[in-house]
Amino acid sequence: MNVAVAKQPNYYTIQDIYNLPDGQRAELIDGELYMMATPSRIHQELVTDFTYLIKDYIKNKKGDCRVYPSPFAVFLNANNDIYVEPDISVICDRDKLTDEGCKGAPDWIIEIVSPSSRPMDYNKKLLKYGTAGVKEYWIVDPMKQLIMVYNFEQDTFEQYSFSDKVKAGIYEDFEIDFAQISIE
Repeated sequence: MNVAVAKQPNYYTIQDIYNLPDGQRAELIDGELYMMATPSRIHQELVTDFTYLIKDYIKNKKGDCRVYPSPFAVFLNANNDIYVEPDISVICDRDKLTDEGCKGAPDWIIEIVSPSSRPMDYNKKLLKYGTAGVKEYWIVDPMKQLIMVYNFEQDTFEQYSFSDKVKAGIYEDFEIDFAQISIE
């Protein structure tokens, strides 16, 4: 008697991330590997602008938090089956920082939506960041000219346009004026 055995889907590990060819990037979520596309020029301009604004604020306030633009490794859980590279990670607990990246949830994550990342940013990452202990998650969508702000500590959601000032929840007096950010 012949018995057909169903092929099991591949279950990837952090070692598969480390084994990728140089220059190839991916994220690992629950055993699935998600290849990352090269970001657009507008995407990179936004990442650069936000990084400078946040870093300048932290520096001027003599704060302890650190800001890291992608590529920066974030291991969301202890067993390393969630490895992501958020566009911007703000980490205030220095004990989470290692030479490899961040071990645990950053305090604030910003993702810039691109056509290929839309399902990940709006769905899968939203769920994973919310359950991992991220305090605040911004989804910045240049195509829709919208910013979605999830404050997981306060259990709130707010939506803004690219003409609004958006206050960061993890800081008392910091906001980003999107009207001052040009995306051409």
